[in-house]
Amino acid sequence: MLFTETPLKGAFLIDIEQRQDTRGFFARTFCQKEFSAHGLKPTIAQCNVAFNHNSGTLRGMHYQVAPATEVKLVRCTHGAIYDVIIDLRPESPTYKLHFGVELTAQNRRALYVPEMFAHGYQTLTDDAEVVYQMSEFYAPDYQRGLRYDDPAFGIEWPLPISEISEKDTCWSPFEPVLQPV
Repeated sequence: MLFTETPLKGAFLIDIEQRQDTRGFFARTFCQKEFSAHGLKPTIAQCNVAFNHNSGTLRGMHYQVAPATEVKLVRCTHGAIYDVIIDLRPESPTYKLHFGVELTAQNRRALYVPEMFAHGYQTLTDDAEVVYQMSEFYAPDYQRGLRYDDPAFGIEWPLPISEISEKDTCWSPFEPVLQPV
């Protein structure tokens, strides 16, 4: 695997190294030793898949607070998405900055999303499928979200929004995250 740090400290793009032969290719998409060697959390507690019918569908911006903060490894396995993360760590030099990247079934790229980063994406194709590996179990009491169009971040989505959940349109404007003491 090839690890490339994004402009947001601790968030990485992960590309596969294909071993090709006449049958096609083989590649590793996850390895605890390689993740640990890059200072990344190598725990997987849960895996999920999201299927999206229409291009322009938006999911996000979601995160979990302590004691249930989670790392995500996100990969698009069918179609294409524009994936966005926001650094919500007040002590970080990239606090409140965002980063967006195209993840596609063709580029087979994954995005490593550290704890206390909000995450969301917009589908660029119909029938887009996204696979998530998470370091913690989903904990509804610790789930939080940000508005996809919050002016505090200025995210420019590539397409008009065609589908979005009611919950994702109702998040409050950004306020600094308060961690329990």
